[in-house]
Amino acid sequence: MEVLNSLLRRSLFFILLFFLFACDNDDGNAANQNQCTYQGFSYLDTNNNTTILIPEADLYTDFFISSSNGPEVEIYKTAQPGSFYFLTTTVGLNATGTGSLSLNGNVYNVNVVCQRTGNTVGDEMRFDLTANGLEAEFCVIIDRVQ
Repeated sequence: MEVLNSLLRRSLFFILLFFLFACDNDDGNAANQNQCTYQGFSYLDTNNNTTILIPEADLYTDFFISSSNGPEVEIYKTAQPGSFYFLTTTVGLNATGTGSLSLNGNVYNVNVVCQRTGNTVGDEMRFDLTANGLEAEFCVIIDRVQ
């Protein structure tokens, strides 16, 4: 009987651990979903789990109030313009759409969710990007409004 109780306690313990560690905190329901905890380009997963971090200080964010496509955001690397950029017209809070991400000579058409937005210098913006084999997140501060 004691062996059965011990086995039951261990099983319950492992089941509890499974539920604790299998929780996905980026399901859209987390309280801090729209808060930026990292400024810049925070991660990139291209099927081989490569991680690239670019701090916000190395990125420049232009917010175009009225481009030929409507409101638009362009984020690019300040040290090497043209080597890295992200462009989207998905700028409304909780809006979904598409964008273009250029990285290391590869251009990805990405799905975009705008989770934090603004339209003046100093405002914070957050974009979650996905594509086949790619996940990325931007948390940036608007540097220039045109």
